[in-house]
Order: sequence, then C-alpha cells, then structure tokens
Amino acid sequence: MNSTEELSSFAEDGRWMREALCEAERAGRRGEVPVGAVVVGAGRVLGRAGNAIEATQDPTAHAEMLALRQAAAALGTRRLLATTLYVTLEPCAMCAGAAVLARVPRLVFGAADPKTGACGSLRNVVEDPRLNHRCQVRGGVLEQECAELLKGFFMALRAAK
Repeated sequence: MNSTEELSSFAEDGRWMREALCEAERAGRRGEVPVGAVVVGAGRVLGRAGNAIEATQDPTAHAEMLALRQAAAALGTRRLLATTLYVTLEPCAMCAGAAVLARVPRLVFGAADPKTGACGSLRNVVEDPRLNHRCQVRGGVLEQECAELLKGFFMALRAAK
C-alpha cells in the first residue's frame, strides 16, 4: 500500500468509525454500555448496532454480534468475506471469535480494552495462527472519542448511585 492509499484507508476508517460512534451514543441513551459496531462491505453499511444487553437481557447482545448477524442476513451468507467490522471498543473473546467464524478479513476498533480485549490487549483471538482464519486488525481509530464516551457513561452511572 502506498502512502496515498494508506491516507485514504485512514480517512475511510475514520468515516466508518464515526458511524459506529453514532450507534454507541444511541446505546448509551438507552442505558446500555455505549459500544457501537458497523459492518461495511462494498462501500456500504451491511449491519449496524449498539449494545442491547440490558434491553434484551441477552448476554450475547453485544454490538458486534448484532451487527454481524445483520450483515449475514443482508448478504444471505454466514461468511462475511470482503467486509470490515468497525467497533468503538476492542472486541471481547466472544465477539472476536464471531468475527473469525464469520471470516471477517479486517477488524478496526477505537478504544483498547485491557480488561477483556481479545484483539491484542488481554489476548489475541483474531490473529491466532492456530486458527484457520485471521483478521487484519487496526486499533486506535478515533480512540479518544470512543474512550471518552465510555468514561462519561460510567462516571454518570457512578454519580447516580
């Protein structure tokens, strides 16, 4: 990739991460931990979601899982080839594993998660050479905005107690 292509890729990553941030903000307004995700393929959003764990009382209703399900339905296949998953917080082991199983070739996240992150922080599920698929990972896209949204949510939650 030359420097012009790299700059274009960075701009595109920022554009789509802003879409994920919108989903995270919506989730936060609903009382969910503000994490958002979008799955992009061929220049369009195939799936988008914010966390819905509290609303559904479903521990698997993470933003990534919901966005991956929507994208699979939109494409009519469980294999999300030629897509990128954008998520505001580094995915956990469940979500990272789902990205691998869906054959997502590229995963971009905003804020790292040293407590549960499975894309390089705590563990690295998506790049494990023992698996038959690996995702190319880019972290830190709009990192400060993604982290501030989470910090503000938890500060407000603690203040309300």
